[in-house]
Amino acid sequence: MRQYSAIPPAPLPADGKPIKASPGRDWSTLKTLLPYLWTYKYRVSLALTFLVAAKLANVGVPLLMKKLIDGLTISPSDPHALLVLPVGILLAYGALRLATTAFTELREFVFAKVTQRAVRTIALKVFRHLHSLSMRFHLNRQTGGMTRDIERGTRGVSSLVSYTLFSILPTLIEIALVIAYLAWHYDIWFSVITAGALVCYIAFTVSVTEWRTHFRRTMNDLDSKANTRAIDSLINYETVKYFGNADYEAQRYDEGLQRYEAAAVKSQASLSLLNTGQSTIIAIAVTLILWRATNGVINHTMTLGDLVLVNSFMIQLYIPLGFLGVIYREIKQSLADMERLFSLLEQDQEIADAADATALLAPAGDVRFSHVDFGYEAKRQILFDVDFTIAVGTTTAVVGHSGSGKSTLSRLLFRFYDIDAGAITIGGQDVRHATQNSLRHAIGIVPQDTVLFNDTIEYNIAYGDPGCGKDRIIAAAKAASIHDFIMSLPDGYASMVGERGLKLSGGEKQRVAIARTLLKNPAILIFDEATSALDSKAEQAIQSQLKDIARDRTTLVIAHRLSTIADAQQILVLDAGRIVERGTHGELLAEDGLYRQMWQLQQARQEMELTPAL
Repeated sequence: MRQYSAIPPAPLPADGKPIKASPGRDWSTLKTLLPYLWTYKYRVSLALTFLVAAKLANVGVPLLMKKLIDGLTISPSDPHALLVLPVGILLAYGALRLATTAFTELREFVFAKVTQRAVRTIALKVFRHLHSLSMRFHLNRQTGGMTRDIERGTRGVSSLVSYTLFSILPTLIEIALVIAYLAWHYDIWFSVITAGALVCYIAFTVSVTEWRTHFRRTMNDLDSKANTRAIDSLINYETVKYFGNADYEAQRYDEGLQRYEAAAVKSQASLSLLNTGQSTIIAIAVTLILWRATNGVINHTMTLGDLVLVNSFMIQLYIPLGFLGVIYREIKQSLADMERLFSLLEQDQEIADAADATALLAPAGDVRFSHVDFGYEAKRQILFDVDFTIAVGTTTAVVGHSGSGKSTLSRLLFRFYDIDAGAITIGGQDVRHATQNSLRHAIGIVPQDTVLFNDTIEYNIAYGDPGCGKDRIIAAAKAASIHDFIMSLPDGYASMVGERGLKLSGGEKQRVAIARTLLKNPAILIFDEATSALDSKAEQAIQSQLKDIARDRTTLVIAHRLSTIADAQQILVLDAGRIVERGTHGELLAEDGLYRQMWQLQQARQEMELTPAL
């Protein structure tokens, strides 16, 4: 039976390194999968019962065919004997044919819930685990490769179960039944030829399939790289257009496709060799079996019915075996895909709740950074002995040049990373001893780079409090001064924002971010250059509202424009990860320090912008 190279290539794992197949890993993957299936052990047992029943019925069909033919054969000693229609045998033949299909479909029906529930459970577990991983993992991941790992891994669960339980196991059962019947009722050579051919067939198929696996693996790796490159290019669509590099990106993508094409041709050539070898083994075996059966009929040791029976057995055995190469390769590929999926579950969470972690006790308490040291990498420290307190209901602003570590403070407060030394407390409670869920519910942020979901404006605002009423969404939009803009759109709040919110301007996206943070109603607020994407007029329009929002909350403002934080009760000046100045706006201006230099520079730029060109 011809096999076809129709298996879609699988991607590299999320870390970009190919996983080499090994029997130990395959067994480990199976052990990981089995508990998900064994949860429904009664359904599994019932499905296996139907499987055996279907195979018994299938083997019974040629036996009835033998009786039917023998019953219609006219004896040479009585050529005038009347033929009688064997109605009972015909009805039994039809019943067995129906039973084979019925038991097979019952098996599929009973086992469908087991497979689909296992896929659902695993996919949900991986999804939750990915959201629990640290920001460090997500900054290093390859999105295109990882999403395909999940997609193919979950599909691999279904494929593995289907091919092992519904293809390999039934075929093995049928082989055992046929060989046993041939050995019991006929010349031992029938069993020897059948078993020998099966051993040769399986050994040849497995060895050639293993040999050509590297062709498949090469195709997989090249496809994954091309897919990752394509997704990266499409995600950065604007950058590609800015630099007019669409042809360059297409050329890079085509280079990967060319290498994939070359590997695919080699894979097909090796597949043709496999198909030819399999057909040769089958042809030799069937010829030898029919030769023995024909001799038996001539010698009157076998009937025509026996000849038909043996031939039918061979056909029933070799049809499913014709797909053995594809099935074996699919099983190996499914195991590899599942290994990639389960490897995601093995990723270290890095930032995990402590065993004694409790909900945040005082979300509205003082926020304190106590002698904090931190670095994203061991060899590159970002913060040095950062020490300050944000009193309840007050606003602390942090300013400094780009790269000074300002935004790192917000990431540490959210506990996206754990600090290297010191402590961060809220209401006196170390954030490492609070559950991450309660911590992040207590903090709201308007980030500098607002990324929106590819959904409606209403959905993106409501993300601050999913399930809230439309009235609250509108109130939040009005407070963020975006309601009028939304109502000017043809679809209003049902307007789609596009991939990453690209249909909206930077200022519009930032107002949506402000609205959804308002809807969250957090005790602690972080404005990470929240008005950086707004022009001066828009900034002035929203600045007073931001002050109203922050009035009764503990607020951390990370600012670039110093005019926006002049009213802050405390201003910290960061330089190279160290607090070099602190005080109010007036106090810092009175000092001849970095803050005063930054203020004078911004004032000079503002005056130049207001001065009309000659």
